[in-house]
Amino acid sequence: MVISFHSLEDRIVKNFMRNESIADDLPKGLPLRADQLPKPKLRLVGKPVKPSAAEIGANPRARSAVMRVAEKL
Repeated sequence: MVISFHSLEDRIVKNFMRNESIADDLPKGLPLRADQLPKPKLRLVGKPVKPSAAEIGANPRARSAVMRVAEKL
């Protein structure tokens, strides 16, 4: 779970999680079985969560927060 407060931080987190959740690309026609293929390191869980209007009302500094969740495999 990562909470980012700036759009540049969020972009770094988003790109890292996306890249780690995709298995490595291998050339087509490689003689490998499915169990020999590289596995991704992360599994993305849900969508990004942003604060509700009630949370922003109680804590205005939370308005730019974005929480992203990934599971380590």
